[in-house]
Amino acid sequence: MPEPSVPAAPPADPAVINCRIRTLLGRGELTPAGRIEYGRLLVEWERAIQAQQELAA
Repeated sequence: MPEPSVPAAPPADPAVINCRIRTLLGRGELTPAGRIEYGRLLVEWERAIQAQQELAA
């Protein structure tokens, strides 16, 4: 039986992700958990930028 299709989530807003990154960095030196979150946010930001570029093309 085919699986029901899941609608794709709208692309994230790079400005919102950037704000989250700046907030995280504004707290001072990153903890190990903060570094992991920072890395995750960078990947999310890059994907959001790529999605915007694809939509613009």
